[in-house]
Amino acid sequence: MFTFPNPVNEKAARLVAGVVALAGIIILATGAFWLLIPVAYGFWARVLTGPTLSPLARLAMRLMAGDPKYVAGPPKRFAQGMGAVITTTAGILALAGATTAATVLVAMLVVAATLESVFAFCLGCQVFAGLMRIGLVPESVCLECANITLARGRPAPAGHPPARP
Repeated sequence: MFTFPNPVNEKAARLVAGVVALAGIIILATGAFWLLIPVAYGFWARVLTGPTLSPLARLAMRLMAGDPKYVAGPPKRFAQGMGAVITTTAGILALAGATTAATVLVAMLVVAATLESVFAFCLGCQVFAGLMRIGLVPESVCLECANITLARGRPAPAGHPPARP
């Protein structure tokens, strides 16, 4: 149950990001910070179990099942973790009355989710690649990403070393 898919269907991830961006826009437009609860739950569910406990991710996988585009799982899991931390922190700040700080975090979330959804630019994945370059991500994870990517006949993503024989 506590696994994350590798590889990940990028089309499903983009659909999930679109819903997250929409939820964030609703929060920003209405001040309905209570919506951070299901958004944060979704991030935590996805980072801990992939789509298993996330109704949104399960639906996205079904809707995008036709012609998947696969990408490495570890960077996407890292990005989900970033979303979990941001939404949880925003929710705690909103409960504490620090709505300006919560609003800033939700706005950051909307930007990141929109970049993923509209342009297939995963900001969390870029941070992950940077952490790989400076050695904070273990080489075994880098090789896992590269091996999955190369096994599917695609070049390794930016920041990933080529697979070793």
